[in-house]
Amino acid sequence: MNLSGSDLNELADLAILSATEAGQMIARSRPTNVARKARSGSLAAQVVTEIDRSSEQIILDVLTPTLERFELGLLTEERDDDSSRLSADHFWCIDPLDGTLPYIDGSPGYAVSIALVTRDGTPQIGVIYDPVDATMLHAIAGVGAFRDGTPWPTTPEPGDDVLSVFADRSFVTDDNHDLVVDALSAIAQEAGLAGIELHTTAGAVMNACAVLRHPPACYFKFPKPTGGGSLWDFAATACLFHEVGAVATDMVGDPLDLNRADASAMSHRGVLFASDETVAQGIRALRPGGDSSR
Repeated sequence: MNLSGSDLNELADLAILSATEAGQMIARSRPTNVARKARSGSLAAQVVTEIDRSSEQIILDVLTPTLERFELGLLTEERDDDSSRLSADHFWCIDPLDGTLPYIDGSPGYAVSIALVTRDGTPQIGVIYDPVDATMLHAIAGVGAFRDGTPWPTTPEPGDDVLSVFADRSFVTDDNHDLVVDALSAIAQEAGLAGIELHTTAGAVMNACAVLRHPPACYFKFPKPTGGGSLWDFAATACLFHEVGAVATDMVGDPLDLNRADASAMSHRGVLFASDETVAQGIRALRPGGDSSR
């Protein structure tokens, strides 16, 4: 089914409504019934709370009627992939609570994330609600990006004097941590910056959003055999990045594979969010575990 501009606006409004309702519930709640999912990967990928499931239900209560009306598929983190995303022209891609670990800890870095993605993996709508700051970010392909309903500033915010690097918690204990940090420091030095600041407390969605708030900055995950985050971790922020002219690609510069047919994980090609192409090129040249020269 082809979606018109008015269809996308209506669907964006519904996604904003559902994300706001879910996010406000999360803001009022504390984690209950913390459990492990039956999947491999990092602790962040395994842990789930009753609030994750409650948030998902709030979102689906709003968005389920759109599945039949607009012939949409559905992919959401807390339910099995029914493969409807592979046959529908568009599908909802939902992370009802990204950043469950910081949520459990009671620290910032978690969000509700909803995207509408085409069958070929192009994000059309991205909606992110931050329960801590009660902030709504959203984007519609070809229309623009918005912060609490206000168009994203057309004048870039002043850049910091350091390269802000956002990474997952697991990066701290990664075998290549020191190698990558040294290479990032060299990138910062070549750019005339004072150094790097490493942040490893937030989930994938808020890490990506932080890149836009603290340029020059990056958030990345190198390719690896398994894990690497999932489609729902990156779809909404990719739409946001596209609309503000920032970089959201895999680690070789190709578009993110946001409707991977054989799995929902993004480990095969990695992900890279960067405030600008110069930073992105430096990150892509890194070779952890091998030649790290650029």
